[in-house]
Amino acid sequence: MTTTTAVVPRSHLRDGVLSGLAGGLVFGLLMAGMSTLPMVGMLVAADSALVGFALHMAISALAGAGFGALAARLPDQVVPLCAAGVLHGALWWAVGALLVMPLWLSATADPAMAEMVLVVGDAQWVSLFGHVFFGLTTAATLLTLRGHAR
Repeated sequence: MTTTTAVVPRSHLRDGVLSGLAGGLVFGLLMAGMSTLPMVGMLVAADSALVGFALHMAISALAGAGFGALAARLPDQVVPLCAAGVLHGALWWAVGALLVMPLWLSATADPAMAEMVLVVGDAQWVSLFGHVFFGLTTAATLLTLRGHAR
């Protein structure tokens, strides 16, 4: 009697989404502790931490999918993948937190937010920390999902 086993192809996007959700959860806890989730909710005109968290997790899944696709070309090793995760998080910080979010909030919530574009103050440094930690968590989770955490 012969048994056949099906080999399920690796889905870089699926692994990336799951990794991004793990990173988003960790970063979301930091954001909840700092009471910044309602500001994320204001991107869709809802001054709500719950809406902000849901939107943050959706963005995290999207960012994770992108990371999963890009990381498919990287070796399954801690240093290269975590370094890429840090860079990925920092890029999301620069584009998302310093550019897109203030511009979007200036259109949906408070026109004065346009003055915050590319401004780096104390809150933005904390945001950078959160984004970098998001990237590290995403990369570590991706390594684990790939079964190559070494």
